[in-house]
Amino acid sequence: MSPSESVFEAVESRDTTKVAALDIGSNSFHLVVARINAGSVQILHRLKEKVRLAAGLSEDNVLSDEAIERGLKMLQLVADSLRGFEPDSVRIVATHTLRRAVNARAFINAAREVLPYPIEIISGVEEARLIYQGVAHTNHSDGRRLVADIGGGSTEFVIGEGFDPLICRSLQMGCVSYTNRFFADGGLKAKNFNRAITAAKQELEMIENRYKQLGWSQCIGTSGTIKTLFSLAQRDKSNGHDEPVTLKSLRNLMKSFIEAGHTDKLTMPEISDDRRGVIAGGLAILIGIFESLGIDTLQYSPAALREGVLYQMEDELKHTDIRERTAKSLATRYDVDTDQANMVLTTTLSLFDQASGDWKFKNKDFRAMLGWAALLHEVGLQINSRGVQRHSAYILANVDMPGFTQEQQDLLATLVRFHRKKIKVAEIPEFQLFDSNAVKRAICLIRLGALLNIKRQEAFLPEMKVNASKHALTLTFPAGWLETKPIMSADLQQEILYWKTLELELVIQEN
Repeated sequence: MSPSESVFEAVESRDTTKVAALDIGSNSFHLVVARINAGSVQILHRLKEKVRLAAGLSEDNVLSDEAIERGLKMLQLVADSLRGFEPDSVRIVATHTLRRAVNARAFINAAREVLPYPIEIISGVEEARLIYQGVAHTNHSDGRRLVADIGGGSTEFVIGEGFDPLICRSLQMGCVSYTNRFFADGGLKAKNFNRAITAAKQELEMIENRYKQLGWSQCIGTSGTIKTLFSLAQRDKSNGHDEPVTLKSLRNLMKSFIEAGHTDKLTMPEISDDRRGVIAGGLAILIGIFESLGIDTLQYSPAALREGVLYQMEDELKHTDIRERTAKSLATRYDVDTDQANMVLTTTLSLFDQASGDWKFKNKDFRAMLGWAALLHEVGLQINSRGVQRHSAYILANVDMPGFTQEQQDLLATLVRFHRKKIKVAEIPEFQLFDSNAVKRAICLIRLGALLNIKRQEAFLPEMKVNASKHALTLTFPAGWLETKPIMSADLQQEILYWKTLELELVIQEN
């Protein structure tokens, strides 16, 4: 055996995990494939394609057939790159355009035929948080930093410190939407830039005071648009070093665009062919950001949403889940009775563990979602004890919940909404990632968890046996226990009637 053949024989191999993240953006689709080795994320492969979904979104928020077809064509390329990946090692997130599109489900259903992985439509706040995670894990900074990401349809803003985002916002302005709105014919006139900058500053009015109050010591920009603008602002630097972008350099850049007169004449090598058509809208937005927030300088970071997704996957592989922190934060904010919440949690998860084998909850999130629903089912008590299930559901459906996708947040709100009283089947949403029958069974389990602890007394419940079949669940109590608890017995009989609404049977018996 030659030295080259034996050189690695004594080297210990490390366990590695291969993961992938796909960002379905309004302008581009970005795929990143990486391996996780010793807690480090190592990028193996990148794939980027301009799709411009946002350009196919009508004023009525209908995504055109042509835009859908462009997206599906790109997903076919992605499918080739992801062949052989396990479902848990791939995460696909969709942003602004699919958040707005009324026919987003049509795209997702068609995508399912191309890619065997679920697509999650994430909220703007969650997008901002993930962008910050990508920056925080790849850029060292002392003190607070402001991160801005100009996408095709929205722009995200985060102020954070270390790995912790302090405030996250998403505003409805992007390089594609602003180009369509202010530079549709390709003309680059001063009046068009001024209108676009003013529109951006009007949008920024919603956040500027709060952001200025928090403050930051460093400003970082991400996204392809900011990368291009950063490179253009650097082109006249004689020292060869990257220097921060300033408002003056951006204003000079706008002047050169106006002198060119049309996007077709933007022939600078820093502007790619597919970026040329939308760069003017991005420049106007960035100038508006500088002027509204009083930014002195901006640095560029190549890490963004997909890297943030990868690092969160790495965190989850180490069994740290930011959703736990979110749930705890909400419980504190809304002064939840934690003793009661933990009793409901214990009972609900015990029921789940005993029933899950026969009820086949295929999505691994159900147990965690039931746990969080149990912990947070009474957040609405701060509004009113009457109709607490409705108040709690409203809070959970509308509050910012870092770490939760929109579907997960909707499921959480649904479980809490129907944890007591009547079940209105027509009000149960249709989920993309969660099977409808499994959702109904999960509702039943949290209802039982809450009902069995309605006395709010520790050690009140006896040992129970749980048996599940396809359409039924049987609770077996110790002989004579129900006779000593007539109110609980009556509540359980009423619950049997509620379950029939979901076409499920609850059987109550004693040994």
